[in-house]
Amino acid sequence: MSRSLIGFAGMTHLGVNSAAAALTRGFSVVGYDADHGVIEGLLVGRPPVVEPGLPEALARHAANVSYTAELAKLARCSIVYIATDVPTDDNATSDLSGIRTLIDSVMRVLSKDALLVILCQVPPGFTRALSFPPERLFYQVETLVFGQAVERATHPERFILGCADPAVPIPRPLAEFLAAFECPILPMRYESAELAKISINCCLVASVSVANTLAEICENLGAVWSEIVPALKLDKRIGQHAYLSPGLGIAGGNLERDLATVIGFSERYGTDSGVVKAWVANSRHRRDWAASSIRSAVLDSNPKATIAVWGLAYKENTHSTKNSPSLATIAQLRGTSFRLHDPVVPSSAAKDPNAIGADDPVQAAAGADALMILTPWPQYRGIAPKQIAASMRGRVVIDPYAVLDAKAAASAGLDIYTLGRPPMLAQDARHA
Repeated sequence: MSRSLIGFAGMTHLGVNSAAAALTRGFSVVGYDADHGVIEGLLVGRPPVVEPGLPEALARHAANVSYTAELAKLARCSIVYIATDVPTDDNATSDLSGIRTLIDSVMRVLSKDALLVILCQVPPGFTRALSFPPERLFYQVETLVFGQAVERATHPERFILGCADPAVPIPRPLAEFLAAFECPILPMRYESAELAKISINCCLVASVSVANTLAEICENLGAVWSEIVPALKLDKRIGQHAYLSPGLGIAGGNLERDLATVIGFSERYGTDSGVVKAWVANSRHRRDWAASSIRSAVLDSNPKATIAVWGLAYKENTHSTKNSPSLATIAQLRGTSFRLHDPVVPSSAAKDPNAIGADDPVQAAAGADALMILTPWPQYRGIAPKQIAASMRGRVVIDPYAVLDAKAAASAGLDIYTLGRPPMLAQDARHA
């Protein structure tokens, strides 16, 4: 029995990684995008997003994929996923105009038996309101993580599938496609599935907020948050994979969008969302940690200092800068001279006239009065603290994510400021 041909409409981060997963599981794929530049890049092995393993996965299965800017090519598919990223504005509100246009266009070319699956994130109530036969319409929750998207798309923990009636068996083409991933399938109402995505992200935000709140206390108390985390992860009520790493607020766009959605529903229906508003406030508070730290450690006494910044992306292994803590920190320090490095994001993303880019991280740090490591790219971990100390003019390193070994850095003469623990100063290392 031949396998279904799977279509993905939208070769954005969501679409291209999902297409790679389908290819890896042995299916043939049609990848559609209206942007001819995106299609031309894919045809020569250059995907439009940065993800570890993505170019290799697409190259391995190139014979089974057809990239096209012609919408009509989707008519051959048994299943078509609407898989474009949904942008958000500065208030974390989704702009659904693009996805509505795409859905309308795809509906016009689908074969009479084809199934339509909404994969991109939409607010509860969106899918049921679409004018399409409900027995052929589904909503599937995506749980990709930037920097781990290929792995999570290829080996999902479960499939959450929104249906018009979850008691009705899933149509055979979709059931066979999902079964190929060898994970649990959870059918539920459209609205339940749409809200399930938001529920997952709220739980993640709760964990991050706990970590940020208590890590800040550690910084002032003499405790070390990283020493506490193993105790929490061994508690079965919390778990080994809990999000317990403190950070510079919530970033990336998706979590913020879901918090804004919950607050919006709360205001509409008169329910309480005080805890969600507290998470948002906590995120904004912790976002300012790096700027506050560099001011007190360097800029208050030396306003003309040159600051090196490693990392502009909102997290490692991605090109995305949506709500990037690094860019937010730079924006809070207008008038400061910066030297910037990121493996994939250009220095122009900072939009700061006093910022210049460097070809490599050590070059960025050369002669700097302080260094801020604001995205924990793996390549930064391999740079020896002694090399950093020899390159810099100053001694201060703002290292929120503990990219450097704090003891080694302090021994090399650097003052290290890290989330979740008191600063480790070079003078303390000498006296230890």
